[in-house]
Amino acid sequence: MYKIIATFFVIVLFISCDSNTVFSESRSLSSVWNKNETINFSIPQLDSLKKYNVFVNIRNTNDYHFNNIFLIVSMDFPHGKTITDTLEYKMANPDGTWLGSGIGNVKENKLWYKEKVSFLENGNYKLRINHAVRNNGNVEGVTNLEGITDIGYSIEEILQE
Repeated sequence: MYKIIATFFVIVLFISCDSNTVFSESRSLSSVWNKNETINFSIPQLDSLKKYNVFVNIRNTNDYHFNNIFLIVSMDFPHGKTITDTLEYKMANPDGTWLGSGIGNVKENKLWYKEKVSFLENGNYKLRINHAVRNNGNVEGVTNLEGITDIGYSIEEILQE
């Protein structure tokens, strides 16, 4: 029995030491994500000499009725500059099976946002995320988006090769 427990802890330790994630944060949503609800994050100061990959993390259930998601993601720099991107991500295969990882009807998606980023300015950066999902043929966006349970981001250090 002790060998099994010791083996388990060694595996967990090995996996956790292999991660290059330097920061990760998420917010749980209520039963719907209103189109006017902005999810705000404050990114702590990071080493300006290193490069990072930034991801948007989304957790969805079977109540999500679309095969893709449109997001408006803004990054506010400490000295006032803002970069805003409109992003589209696939959430399901053509046959309707969900992309992402997870067991059961909850899937977690790690989506690329920015690649090889340097945080050169001193201070905290801010990340803002809104959804911009629309039904086909409708100009107005979906007011209350169902099936998205959590929104977050993660930052991974690019290790030197």
